[in-house]
Amino acid sequence: MLDQGAPPQNPSQTAAPASLGVGARLMRRKPVEHLVAEGGQGEGGSLRRSLGMWQLTMISIGATLGTGIFVVLGDAVPEAGPAVTLAFVIAGLTALFSALSYAELAGSIPVAGSSYSYAYATMGELVAWVCGWCLVLEYGVSVAAVAVGWGEYLNELLDGTIGVTIPSALSSAPGEGGIINLPALIVVLLAMVFLLGGVRESARANTIMVAVKIAALVLFCAVGFMGFKSGNYEDFMPLGMAGVSAAGATLFFSYIGFDAASTAGEEAKDPKRDLPRAIMLSLIIVTALYVLVAGVAVGAWNWTKFEGSEASLAAIMTDVSGQTFWGTLLALGAVISIASVVLTVLYGQTRILFAMSRDGLVPKALGKVHAKTGAPRLNTVIVSLFCGVLAALIPLGKLVDATSIGTLFAFALVNIAVIVLRVKRPELERTFRVPFGPVLPVLGFLFCAYNMFSLDTVTWVVFGFWMAAGLVFYFLYGYRRSRLAMPEVK
Repeated sequence: MLDQGAPPQNPSQTAAPASLGVGARLMRRKPVEHLVAEGGQGEGGSLRRSLGMWQLTMISIGATLGTGIFVVLGDAVPEAGPAVTLAFVIAGLTALFSALSYAELAGSIPVAGSSYSYAYATMGELVAWVCGWCLVLEYGVSVAAVAVGWGEYLNELLDGTIGVTIPSALSSAPGEGGIINLPALIVVLLAMVFLLGGVRESARANTIMVAVKIAALVLFCAVGFMGFKSGNYEDFMPLGMAGVSAAGATLFFSYIGFDAASTAGEEAKDPKRDLPRAIMLSLIIVTALYVLVAGVAVGAWNWTKFEGSEASLAAIMTDVSGQTFWGTLLALGAVISIASVVLTVLYGQTRILFAMSRDGLVPKALGKVHAKTGAPRLNTVIVSLFCGVLAALIPLGKLVDATSIGTLFAFALVNIAVIVLRVKRPELERTFRVPFGPVLPVLGFLFCAYNMFSLDTVTWVVFGFWMAAGLVFYFLYGYRRSRLAMPEVK
């Protein structure tokens, strides 16, 4: 077994004795010092440290606040009724426990790989690969799901402004009666163009879009409250706690993205200080907005009206005000704000693959950095095309559940990683510590497991096939090409 203490003299290389058995090689860990020392280093260039706390917080909010409230709310209300507000709280608590763990690990191991890197330092290479593969599912499929939601609000905007919509054949996936979801593909490609320009430019664009989306939601609350009817809350939990649990599992998708800040660890100016603050601040802001918007929405509309309404917030504003102007204005805000989710989540996906490439578990080409922009260009193009194809061809509902299960699995591992790292490396500097010892990480793990088992059988089958494919790839490629498997360069 490798020594997990002080790093070797050359932090860019690590040794893996040929005598190690298969089990030991699968459990080989990458020392924290190595992860940190390699920060920003890629093939042919380095990432640039240009992000402060405010920009990191905006990245986290940008990746989180979007489709979950603008689109998925219409799927969750029929499951939980007015108790959808409670479902948001349950999903938020699950996210909170995991966010605390993320904050501690981000302050200790400020690297681009997020939970993949945390697992590599604590639980070994195989678990790290599984975690990284789940993150590919989380981020990649999430981009596609958000892009589909963007297309729905784009149609709402076009209908309210010029009175036309994109034909369903060109705005729906084949499984929903269309040929291709062209708007979803377009927004992914637009995000790709921003990312190819570099992280600083992308962060500026995201900050503007985040401001627009918060303003749009505050506007909705102001208009929607005028149609508030207390009677809509009389039958608070019509489908019982089972419905609330099912809605909570669906709505967990709404909280996916706060961990995007942790993928910026190698481009932050002061990651040990700023990453934990950005993660916690963004989650507080997002949860407050979700509960407020959901409460106003159900108060303004009877819960039975949400069935089949994918742009429900815009419809509520039009219904309450009696004018299409307000719904159209919200649709404009949604089009801009949901685009920021595509941008920031796509960013997170590219940085995770960047870290995995540096470790040798995926092809080195994904870690090649452009000297002028400091962006992993080939990585960005490949990921964008993959996500764009998914968005163009797969219906929203299937994408949401697949994203949720991958995220919950990764979050569960992060909670375990906090406990393992405290036991194995108690002396490690921690700029943030999860309070109450191991209790909250354990609760975080249990909440993630509870939400995973609330998802349907089909989602589990898809997840099983995804994990099997990932393991095949690892043993055919990553197991032998891992840098921890290479002899040390003297």
